Amino acid sequence: MTTNSTSFLQKTALLFLIIFGLYIAKDFLIPLCIGGILATLFLPFCNWMESKKTPKSIAVFICFISLLLILFSLISLVGWKISELLNDISLIKQKAIETGTTLQRYIFNHLDISIEEQFLILKKEQPSYSNIFQIIFGSITSIFASFVLVFVYFIFLLFYRNHIKNFLLKLATPSKRDEMELVIFNATKVSQQYLVGLSKMIVLLWIMYSIGFSIIGVKNAFFFAILCGLLEIVPYVGNITGTILTVTVAAIHGANPSLLGGIIITYSIVQLIQGWVLEPLILGPQVKINPLFTIIVLVIGQLLWGIPGIILAIPLTAIFKIICDHIDFLKPYGFLIGEIETSKKKSVFVEKLKTKLKIK
Repeated sequence: MTTNSTSFLQKTALLFLIIFGLYIAKDFLIPLCIGGILATLFLPFCNWMESKKTPKSIAVFICFISLLLILFSLISLVGWKISELLNDISLIKQKAIETGTTLQRYIFNHLDISIEEQFLILKKEQPSYSNIFQIIFGSITSIFASFVLVFVYFIFLLFYRNHIKNFLLKLATPSKRDEMELVIFNATKVSQQYLVGLSKMIVLLWIMYSIGFSIIGVKNAFFFAILCGLLEIVPYVGNITGTILTVTVAAIHGANPSLLGGIIITYSIVQLIQGWVLEPLILGPQVKINPLFTIIVLVIGQLLWGIPGIILAIPLTAIFKIICDHIDFLKPYGFLIGEIETSKKKSVFVEKLKTKLKIK
C-alpha cells in the first residue's frame, strides 16, 4: 500500500472518529456550542462596557440580562400570535375530523379494512397515558437542564474569554501565535457576523412577508410572516416549510386558488430579494457556504444532534471553514465548502448596489 493511500485511510478514520465523538458527546457539546456562539454575539457589547471602566462581572451580568430580555420578548411575541391563531382552533379541528373521516372511507373502500378494525389498530399502536406523561416530563426536564447549562456556559465563557484565548495561544508554537490569534479573531468575528446578520435578515423577512401576505389577504398575515422569518434559521428548508404551512392553513380556511398562488408568488419574490440582495449585503462572503454543503451539514447536524444540530450547523461550519483557510493541509476543504465561482455575479451586482447607495 502506498504512502498516499495510507495517509488517506488515516484521515478517513480520523474523520469518522470525530463524527462518532460528536454524537457520543452531544449532551455535553450542544449546550456548550450554543452558549459559546451566543457569547460571541455579546462580546463587542461586553468589551465596550469594560472599556468604559465597568467591572467585568457587572458587564457579563448585564449581557446575561440582555440575553434574557431578548429571549423573553421573542417568546412573548410568538406566544401572542399563536394565541390569536388558536381562536380558529374549532375550524381546524373540524377540518381535521373531515379529513380523518375521508381517509377512513378511502382505507375501507380500497383496502377493505372496516372502521372498527381501523380503531382497533390505532388503539394498539397508541402509547399509554403513563408513557406519554413520562416522555413529556422527561423532555421538559431535559430542555430545562439544557437551557440552564447554556446560560451557565454563556456567563463563564464571557467572563473567562481572555483566559481561554491565552490558553489557545499557548498551544501554538511561538512562530505560529500571530496566525493563531488571527484564526481566533476571524472565528469570533464570523460567529458575530452570522448571528447579527441572521437577526437583521429575520426582521427584514418579517417586514416583507407581512406586507406581501397582507396585500394578498392572508388571514393572520403577521403570524405567518413571523413563522417564515424565524424558520430562516434553517437555510433553504426552513422558509419552504413556513410557506407550505401558510398554504396549508390558508387552504383549511377555504382560500381560493388565486390566494394560494399569491402566497407562493410572495414567497418567490421574497426569496429572490433575499438571495440576490440581503444575503450578500448582510451576511458577507465569510459566512457563505455553497448550497451543496449547506444541505450536507444540515443533514449531518440533524443526524448527530437533532434540531439543535440543524441550528448550529451553519455557524459551526463557517468557523470550521475559517480554521481550514489558515491551515495548509486543510485549505482544500475550506475551498470545497466555500462559495463557487458563479457567485461572482452576485458579488458584482452587490458592489454596484453598494456604489449606488453610497452615491445617494
